[in-house]
Amino acid sequence: MTEYGENLLKKIEECCAHYNIEKIRTAIEYAENAHKDQKRKSGEPYVIHPIAVAETLLSFDCDTDSIVAALFHDIVEDTDITLEDIKKGFGSQVALLVDGVTKLGRIMYSSREEQQLETLRKMLLAMAKDIRVILIKLADRLHNVRTLASLPPDRQRAIALESIEVYAPLAHRLGIQSIKTEIEDTSLRYLDAIGVAEIEENLQMLDENNAVFYEIKEKIIDKLKEVGIEAEVTGRVKHLYSIYRKMFIQGKNFNEIYDLYAFRVIVDKVSECYNVLGYVHDLFRAIPGRLKDYIATPKPNMYQSLHTTVSYNGNIFEIQIRTHDMHRTAELGIAAHWKYKSGVFGEDALDSKLSWVRKLLEVQNNVSDADDFMKTFKIDLFSDQVFVSTPKGDIINLPAESNIIDFAYTIHTAIGNKMIGAKVNGRIAELTTRLHNGDVVEIITSQSSNGPSRDWLKVVKTNEAKTKIRQWFKKEKREENIAQGREDLERELRRNNININNVDREALFAPTMKRYAISDIDEFYAAIGYGGIFISKILPKLKDEYSKLQKQNEPPKVQNIENRKRKSINGIIVEDLDNCLVRLAGCCTPLPGDSIIGFVTRGYGVAIHKSDCKNIKNIDKDRLVNVRWDGDIGEYFATEICITAMNRIDLLADITTALAGMRIVMHSINLHEENDGRIQVFLSIDVHDINHLDGIIQKLKRIAGTLDISRRKGDMK
Repeated sequence: MTEYGENLLKKIEECCAHYNIEKIRTAIEYAENAHKDQKRKSGEPYVIHPIAVAETLLSFDCDTDSIVAALFHDIVEDTDITLEDIKKGFGSQVALLVDGVTKLGRIMYSSREEQQLETLRKMLLAMAKDIRVILIKLADRLHNVRTLASLPPDRQRAIALESIEVYAPLAHRLGIQSIKTEIEDTSLRYLDAIGVAEIEENLQMLDENNAVFYEIKEKIIDKLKEVGIEAEVTGRVKHLYSIYRKMFIQGKNFNEIYDLYAFRVIVDKVSECYNVLGYVHDLFRAIPGRLKDYIATPKPNMYQSLHTTVSYNGNIFEIQIRTHDMHRTAELGIAAHWKYKSGVFGEDALDSKLSWVRKLLEVQNNVSDADDFMKTFKIDLFSDQVFVSTPKGDIINLPAESNIIDFAYTIHTAIGNKMIGAKVNGRIAELTTRLHNGDVVEIITSQSSNGPSRDWLKVVKTNEAKTKIRQWFKKEKREENIAQGREDLERELRRNNININNVDREALFAPTMKRYAISDIDEFYAAIGYGGIFISKILPKLKDEYSKLQKQNEPPKVQNIENRKRKSINGIIVEDLDNCLVRLAGCCTPLPGDSIIGFVTRGYGVAIHKSDCKNIKNIDKDRLVNVRWDGDIGEYFATEICITAMNRIDLLADITTALAGMRIVMHSINLHEENDGRIQVFLSIDVHDINHLDGIIQKLKRIAGTLDISRRKGDMK
């Protein structure tokens, strides 16, 4: 056994007696032998990684099978050992855990959105079956983030971004703050090293022996001793990512962050928490509206504490008050309550804590578009929560910014479908009213209700509400959906110069219908009508298919001998002129598919302009010649586009990553910042034709914060 394995075994032996030491010893030797010829990117033995993952699980007080599965989590994927081998040697439970973690890593994707969707989908399935799979996966990601330094910069950024977008919020939702905080802070160093350096420089400028900080801490300790309450009092500075969000996302200066310090008071009993709160408010001035009681109303991730924000001599700081049991839950989350011997959830109190997993599983089964699902998924799973109640006093937690419609569908599908009005705190309110903590919401229903409105889909925040509204329209309004979908689609096609009377409709729609597993054209229209398919998502594909069908239906052109002999130059055929110099005008950069005209210059051949180019409107008409694109060009043409977006960190990274994913060659990039927080990004790229450019623009529009994309100035797409 290597020294790494010996160290792990020593730590396990020091923990407690419930581990099967011999089974773990055998597993360590098995893993070391399986990975003996493998190295990490850093050059270290590969077995360091699974051993580190197993060490992290020790802090969760996991069982023997979890530790063994952590040691084996890469073994099936990276070696010749099979699940059957593991099952025979270490039991079916270990094999199931290894299989669950392996499946999360064996995914091939066509886009980043689909990658995140499928990864999260598999995580939800894994959580619903056995929480230990996710604990192993989070520990695996934590060690990967810790060792990013040995990877190339592009891989560092990709892994750090996924970690901070998916794994850290997932750890937060499960209540595992220790993993969440470390993943966020470590990943941030690879995403914005300059921003982190600025924060750390500001923190260093704070007096480490801050007299006020220690004075506050001592006042709390002395007061609690005086009243006879035994408590553990600690203080800390906000972690990096929390400060970063306030400085670079909320736009605050460092000296505008008033709650850099936070104090934590840990006591034995719940009653003492409220007593301590009273004593704290005697010592310091409470900030109105900043008291949060997460003991009476725990967060969905089981977090409990009293939070109060107070001030002392001009210093504003937060104090958290909790019991020792609450503190364990705050640090370990659901891992502090899982069934140590099996890890499998049944119908008990803990099962209710994972009800959100089942809800999300139900929702994702009804969503086929990855981009749409990811947007609403992050709202449902990762956003802050708002707590409102029914008139009977039942507490309902919803994602922040939820409205009355979201509330109604969270209570019951039938309540949402039959809703005709609502009261908030006893007053009639619009259904789109945003809810706040403490609101009492009463839903008014009627059996004669006509059902939900299509407009609700535009304003609801939760995936659950959207899915239930779409299901209602799908079931109750089929004929209306078909008519609405056909009308909406045909209007959008006409707007994009697609004349569906010139082609076979079924042939035009067939590839898109196949993608959504739809075999009937009326079902296709209905899906568009009730919002299951978004026209904006399918339009680029329909444009491509229309172009193909048009070319197939075109009769062969009869060309005279002169035209047959004439050769294209730079993809252009010039009528009545042979062997002349041809160049594409830089003012309008025409592309195949654009209507074009030629202009005979003095000494520079024929310049090719777009027919609507402003530079040829007032020139000598006698020098204009007819030109056309060669039917089979197969070349790339340089063009320029302008992206207008809200300025943010990683915007350029997202743009260049998207272009690289489409294998687009980029020649130049220039930026122009506006005074209102917007930025213009000018790109010079290579494309085949105008349809190729349209497809690129549609994909770039998916980038967060994008406001508009134009082809050169004013030529909107």
